[in-house]
Amino acid sequence: MTTHLTHVAAPEGVAPGSGYSHVVWGTGRFVAVSGQCALDGAGRIVGEGDPAAQARQVFANLGRCLDAAGATFADVVKLTYYVTDVAHLPAVREARDAVVDTAAPPASTAVQVAALFRPGLLLEVEAFAVLPEGRP
Repeated sequence: MTTHLTHVAAPEGVAPGSGYSHVVWGTGRFVAVSGQCALDGAGRIVGEGDPAAQARQVFANLGRCLDAAGATFADVVKLTYYVTDVAHLPAVREARDAVVDTAAPPASTAVQVAALFRPGLLLEVEAFAVLPEGRP
């Protein structure tokens, strides 16, 4: 099966990353998913104080948003992580690896921030995806 995305793990002269591609491109329809936090459908924080529980909720929410656009994690070309402590990144990576193709991962950026929009939230993740031509 061919894909509509091309992943370059490490362009010549660039050190390979761990768990992400440096470059991803594709053809088709662009989808932007706003940053998702560990909120349930009623807006309550899931897993307060628990980065692993929050990461699982964040990726579940991302999956729901992608589905609303007719996309899946296989269509994601870029993830941006905002964490209140970089020590939470192993939990974020574990949740990410449960949903992305780790052999051809999306491009990624991780940023430590002082705070998110609501106290108790530990991370926020946004996604960009490209759907193949002709997919509704």
